[in-house]
This record gives sequence, C-alpha cells and structure tokens, in this order.
Amino acid sequence: MDASSLASKAYIGIGQIRPLGAAPEPESHSGCGTSGGSGKSSCGSSGGPDDMPPEIWEKVKNHPCYSEEAHHHYARMHVAVAPACNIQCNYCNRKYDCSNESRPGVVSQKLTPEQAVKKVLAVASEIPQMTVLGIAGPGDSLANPKKTFDTMRMLHEQAPDIKLCLSTNGLALPDQVDEIVKYNIDHVTITINMVDPAVGEKIYPWIFWDHKRVTGYEAAKILHERQMLGLEMLTARGVLTKINSVLIPGINDEHLIEVNREVKKRGAFLHNIMPLISEAEHGTYFGLNGQRGPTAQELKVVQDACAGGANLMRHCRQCRADAVGLLGEDRSDEFTLDKIEEMEVVYDLDKRRQYQDKVEVERQAQQAAKQEALSAQTDADGAVGDIKVLVAVATEGGGRVNQHFGHATEFQIFEVSAKEALFVGHRRVDLYCQGGFGEDEQLPSIVNAINDCHAVLVSKIGACPRDELKAAGIEPVDAYAHEFIEKAALSWFADYCSRVASGEITHQARGDAVIRQGAFTAEAAA
Repeated sequence: MDASSLASKAYIGIGQIRPLGAAPEPESHSGCGTSGGSGKSSCGSSGGPDDMPPEIWEKVKNHPCYSEEAHHHYARMHVAVAPACNIQCNYCNRKYDCSNESRPGVVSQKLTPEQAVKKVLAVASEIPQMTVLGIAGPGDSLANPKKTFDTMRMLHEQAPDIKLCLSTNGLALPDQVDEIVKYNIDHVTITINMVDPAVGEKIYPWIFWDHKRVTGYEAAKILHERQMLGLEMLTARGVLTKINSVLIPGINDEHLIEVNREVKKRGAFLHNIMPLISEAEHGTYFGLNGQRGPTAQELKVVQDACAGGANLMRHCRQCRADAVGLLGEDRSDEFTLDKIEEMEVVYDLDKRRQYQDKVEVERQAQQAAKQEALSAQTDADGAVGDIKVLVAVATEGGGRVNQHFGHATEFQIFEVSAKEALFVGHRRVDLYCQGGFGEDEQLPSIVNAINDCHAVLVSKIGACPRDELKAAGIEPVDAYAHEFIEKAALSWFADYCSRVASGEITHQARGDAVIRQGAFTAEAAA
C-alpha cells in the first residue's frame, strides 16, 4: 500500500467520539508554535533557527529528541523513578529487568527522587553535553506524580540549565498540567496510538480510572478523551508536545494518519511513529500471540503519508527508561548507584556552558559542510531522472562518518537526493567484530537490516563484509571517512548519479529491510 492510498482513507471524525466541552478546535496547526497558525514544513525535528520562532528554537536547539540535528551532538538521560502504571498496553511488559535489553519499560535500577537527582548531577558533571533529563517510567510518570514532581523540583533548583521532560500515556495528564508548568517542564511526550476507541480497545485491555479497572471500548474512549484534553491544555500553556505512536500492522497502521491529523489540530510539535517491538522473548501480549512488527518499508510508507501533517520525528531509539548518553548509545552502566558513591561530583555550570559552546561550533561546521555539498551539486543527476536512494551510515556521533563497519550496532539511514540528505531512521544490527575477529554468521542479518539501501558509508571495512555487501547490491564506501554525514552522502550521491548517467552502472530499486527493534545484540549477549 502506498502513501497516497493511505492518505485517502476515511476515518471516524474526532468530534464524533470525544466530548471535550465547548473549547473550539484550532484550525490547521503547523506544530512550530504553540497557538496555531501556519509555518514552514521543515520546522520541528529537522528545523533550524530560521524555521521557527526564537523562543521555540531555544527550547529545541539542544534537545536531542526534539531536534534531529541536535541528536548528533547532545545527550539525554532518563531516571527510573516512576514504576507504577495506570493502563495496560498489549505491546508492553515491564516485568523484565535486564541491562542487555533496549526498549521502553526496561530498567536495571529503580530510584528514589533523591537518588535520581544525585545521578543526574553525576552524569552532567561527566557528560557536559547532557542537556535533557526525562522521566519515562518504567511505568507512567504521571501515575507516580509525587516521585516525578519531587525529582523535577529538586533538579529545577540544583541544575537549572538542564531541560526537563516527561513521558505519559495521558490518562492523568489533565490533572497535572499546573504542576508541569510550575516546574518549567517545557517538553512532554504523550503516547497516542488511536483517536478511535474501536481501534484503541485492540491495543489497551484495561485502564485504572476513578478507583476502578475499566475495560474494552469504554476504557479506550476514556483514555482517548483524556489524551486529547491534556494535549489541548499543554498547547494552551505553551508546553511543547511530542506524540509517540506505535505502528501495529493490521490494527492502527492506516489509522495513524488520522492520529497525525488530529494531534496537529491540537498543537502537537512533533509526531514520532515507532515500529512495534514484537519479539516473543519480551513477553508482551502481542509478542506471545504472533502480532508482527512492521518492515522498514511499511514504516516509511505510513510516515511519508503523514507528510504535511504534524512534523515527524524519525530519529527515535525507543530508549530504556534508564538510558544515558547520546541517542543510539547507552552509558547507564557507568553510572550505577554504587559507582556514583565513589565519584567526586562537581556540578560546574560554567564548565558545562563552555563545553556546549564548543559543541555548537562543531554543529555549525556540520551545517556549513552540508550547504557546501549542496552548492557543489551538478546537474549530472538530471540526465537520469529524479533519483532518491537510501544510504546507511556507521557513526559514533558528532554527525560524522566515523565508525568501522564491524563496530556498528546500528546504522543511521538517510534518504539522499540532489536537494537533500534527510535522516529517515536507524537500524539496529548484531555486532560483526567480536574479540578482534569478524563473525561471518552475523553478516546476513546485517545485510537484511539495510537491504533497502544503495550504499553504506563507513570509516573502514574489511574484505569479507565488503564482498558480502557488494554481492547483495549494497555499495560499501569508505572514501568519506570522518567527513560530516550529509556532505559525505551528498558527495557519494553526486558520484553515483554521474556513474548512472555515463552508463557505468544501472540504477535499480532496492528491496525491503527488516527492523530489529529492541532485540538482544551479540555484543550484549557476550
């Protein structure tokens, strides 16, 4: 099914199923501001200071979840102070406690607010580019309001430069908006998987509401109404909202286009459409009952069908509830409570600002390199039509092609054309190099994960994986080692188009790829 056919589907109108009082719905909202109006389509995840009001730019410029550009340079951390949850989702299982798993709801240590604050200060002193603190569970942050807001209050006092975020399913959200604003929590993520309770009852077996368990259609209807009301209230108070939606094939895949449309009306800043994590080993209802997750192409079709609606986030890593570091890495093992006790924690605000100033210089250099590459593009691709391809990139951060193929546990995916190198996702893979040697049995799974890509950009690659990739039709490229990603991708693309135009190679469409979300990696198993 293509994007146009998805977008043309008819859905139950939100007004038919939600009694939210007399407050009027805003007209088409760009997601760039907080009170409606139109804006540039590039604002949000991939936007820059010219795409949005200055006060919004200040909120997102160094927030790795709200800015795709920032996620190359700035780190975040989550503290697990909220174990309780007030709903049950068929894709969630919080019983597991394993440091080798990477998915929402998983933690290795649950913290008190005091322990959480100490951990944040320790991390911020060691990782000065850590700019964001989030509470994302392992349950629901607002089902644990005292623990959540005690943590936020202390951090607001002791670390005023750190942005505060929380994630919620939205059931308790309308009752807590005043507290959210009180502690300058400028970013809230709401998980919204439906705007039709008939869809919702397939996802949520029950909610705990008004001191009792509610099930079925009624539960989904209450949850939906509370989510929409909470979103509208946050928008009215100037809080930036990101909407997370889990794409569940056959249940809400087509319906997510309507979700995108409706959250945009209510002022959502970003919409993050994530693939279902459905491996049976995670013990979820969906996983144990054979509900599959989407392929890479299925996910991209739905995301592309939402173009023109709420701005899309495509760089989410579906992090653990105790994640630490850049998106795509997890340094939580370095900051366990016993290790923090041995650390000399000095929260030096000036030192942090000086380091972040250096980060901004690197970030500006990345943007300049991208513009230089775009300016250098020739018309060679015009002779071969309007080509767009996907390119996989091995990177350790900083927005550069700076990782050996064999050391990658994920690849960042860029859609490249003559006009843009656009980040569109990431793919987790098993580690190829282990103990200094390549594990050839891992290569087929790695190829499957990037099978829709025409090339993979790396800093270095061995002969065996090089040959395997070539045989699969994926071009291994190490000619742009340590270059900025966008410049490298655009430079490779210009060369690719020249080779197509000259007849040296023939441009062919690629196949689909396998998303490996939340699975154990060989590195973790070792």
